[in-house]
Amino acid sequence: MMPAKKSLKRPKQDVKAVLRERTREVEVLYRISESISSTLDLEAVLKHIVEVVVEVTKADSCLLYLVSENRDELVLRSSKNPHPKLIGRISVGLGEGITGWVAQERVLVVIPRHASDDPRFKFFHNLPEDRYQAFVSLPIVTKGNVIGVINVQHKRTRRYQDAELALLSTIANQVGGAIENARLYDEMRRQTLQLDTLSQVSETVASNRVLEEMLQLIVMTTAQMMDSTICSLMLVEEDQRLRIAATQSLSEAYRRKPPLRIGQSISGRAVQERRPIYVSDVKKEKEFFYQDLAKRESLCSLLSVPMMSKEKVIGVLNTYTSTLHAFDDKEIKIMQAIANQAAVAIEHTRLMEKSFEMQEALTVRKLVERAKGYLMHSRRLSEADAFKLIQRQSMNMRKSMREIAEAIILAGELEGGDK
Repeated sequence: MMPAKKSLKRPKQDVKAVLRERTREVEVLYRISESISSTLDLEAVLKHIVEVVVEVTKADSCLLYLVSENRDELVLRSSKNPHPKLIGRISVGLGEGITGWVAQERVLVVIPRHASDDPRFKFFHNLPEDRYQAFVSLPIVTKGNVIGVINVQHKRTRRYQDAELALLSTIANQVGGAIENARLYDEMRRQTLQLDTLSQVSETVASNRVLEEMLQLIVMTTAQMMDSTICSLMLVEEDQRLRIAATQSLSEAYRRKPPLRIGQSISGRAVQERRPIYVSDVKKEKEFFYQDLAKRESLCSLLSVPMMSKEKVIGVLNTYTSTLHAFDDKEIKIMQAIANQAAVAIEHTRLMEKSFEMQEALTVRKLVERAKGYLMHSRRLSEADAFKLIQRQSMNMRKSMREIAEAIILAGELEGGDK
C-alpha cells in the first residue's frame, strides 16, 4: 500500500493571512512613497516617517536620529512622545549606546524585553527610554552610507514578528533617499539665504545709515539667515569690556546682561583668541558666564565670531540656537565674513564721526573767538574775562558754548557792533 502523499497546499486561512500582510506592506510603502515624494521639506518628511512607523508597529514611542554633517554623532530630529523641545538637543556619538552602535555596525537590534538592561543602552535623564521594555533599532542606509537610525519602543514586552521587522527594514531603506533629497534641498535653500544675507549686509554697510540703525539691521539679517533664537553684536569699549551694541532679541534680561571682560566667557574668549568659538550647549558649558539666562531663554548652541578690521578686534558677533546645532565650516565662514564687513563699517563710521567732531570743534572755536572779540570791544573785558563770561553763561543757561557764542555774535550784529 502506497503511503499517502502530503498536501503541498497551504491552508486557506494561512494564504489569506499572507495576502493580507502583503497587501498591508504594499499600502504602507505606497503611502510613504506618495508622501515623501510630495514635499522636500525635511521636517515634514521625518515627521511622516515616524507617523507611519508608529502606525505599522503600534509603538508607544518612536525616535528618528540623523547623522550630523560632521558624521561624528547622531542628533534626534523627529519623534513621537518625547517633548518637542528635546528635538535637536539630544545627541549620541557613533558607537555610543544602542543607537550609536546600530549606526556604526549597520545592523538591526531587536530586544523583546528589559531593553534598559542591555549593556549598550545609554540613559538620558530627559528621555523616558528606560520605561520601555521592548526595543527595535535599525539603520537608515542610502547609497551605502548610514544617514540615520530609527528606534521603535514598546512599554510592554513584545515578540516582534519576522514580517514586521522585514517591513521596518524596507521602510528604512526606502526613506533614505527621500531624507537625502530633502537635506540637499535644505542645504540649497540655506546657501541661497546666506548669499542674500551677505548682499543685504553689503548694502547696509555701503549705505549712509547711522551706526545704531546699521548694527540693528546686521543682527536682524544674520538672525534670519542662521535661524537664531538670539543674535547679538557686542563692541569693545574704552574700558576694554564687551557690551551689547545691537540684538534682535526682545528679552529684556538678555539686553541688560552685564558686560564681559576680554577673555571672559565664550564671547570674551573669541575676542581674546581672535578666532570663532563654537559651543554645542551653553547650559552645560562651565565657562559660559550666563548659565541662568541660558536656561530661562532656552538657549542651546552658540557660535561667537570676532569682528576684525585691519588685524584689530573691535567686537564679536554671536548667534544662539534653541536646539542642538553643529555649525559647519560654511556657516562659520559666512558668519566671519558678515562680522568682518560689520567691523569695517563700524570703523569707517567712527572715523567719519571723529572727523565731524573735529570739524565741529573747529567751528565752535572760531565762533567763541568772534564772541570774545565782541565782548572785549563792547565791554572792555580782557580775553580771559570774556571767555569766562561765555563759559559762565553756558553753564547757567545750560546751553552749549556754540549757542552762547552765536547769540553774542547775533546781538552784536543787531546792535551794529560787529563791524
